[in-house]
Amino acid sequence: MLKKIVSILFFLSSSVMANEPKDWQLGFQKSASQSMTDIIWFHDYMLLPIITGITAFVLFLLLYTCVRYRASKNKVASTTSHNTIIEVLWTLIPCLILIVMAVPSFKVLYSQDTIPKADVTIKAIGYQWYWGYEYPDENIIFDSYMVKDEDLKENQPRLLTVDNEVFVPVNKVVKVMITANDVLHAWALPSFGVKRDAVPGRINETWFKADRTGTFYGQCSELCGIKHAFMPITVNVVTDEEYNKWLEKAKIEFAKEDTKDNIKIAKTIMEIK
Repeated sequence: MLKKIVSILFFLSSSVMANEPKDWQLGFQKSASQSMTDIIWFHDYMLLPIITGITAFVLFLLLYTCVRYRASKNKVASTTSHNTIIEVLWTLIPCLILIVMAVPSFKVLYSQDTIPKADVTIKAIGYQWYWGYEYPDENIIFDSYMVKDEDLKENQPRLLTVDNEVFVPVNKVVKVMITANDVLHAWALPSFGVKRDAVPGRINETWFKADRTGTFYGQCSELCGIKHAFMPITVNVVTDEEYNKWLEKAKIEFAKEDTKDNIKIAKTIMEIK
């Protein structure tokens, strides 16, 4: 029995450390950016203690009230209508708790909304139902579709694997411009602490700086239609050398068609001159 409990605890702890969601997972995925580290700290060391304390205090009050003021012990019901001190306390104490929570919360929100100078810029476009990506500075554009169950290879997670993955370098600021072509979507990567709505006709911006290499998975987090559950996000964080090799290959495989046409037109004009 003890071995089973230890194995279950080990499984749960290893699931939490994964770059993708796991069955029976508890808590957040392991952080891969400073923003997510701040979010986890705020949740674990600020919200959970406050929630636990309030829950325990309210439970104590309920139990105390049930025992202290039960009908068998109080034949005559109290006629008390209010208590000024208690009313002041139950107004001030929640206000103070909210103020204490607000300081680190605003810090996290500000760090997410203030985008540093980007080393890599990516544009993510939500479609029904897949993601399209552009690297504006590199003239790269491609679509990213979920790999069907029958086409999955060994160790590829179901509903999270895509045919064309996003590649970014480690320890570099990546700015993501997010929009949609049809309906509302949301670009979300839990390990990076990133989630932004993709709104048609509008560009939202977010950023992340991955502090370790690996493959990280996310999904559309806005109910966008019948295939909402089938438009995953896969980001490969690699070294600078690996990223440069991918860029060389991607510039050939995913080169923008309009760029190619512009080059042809320019060559034609030069030949005419």
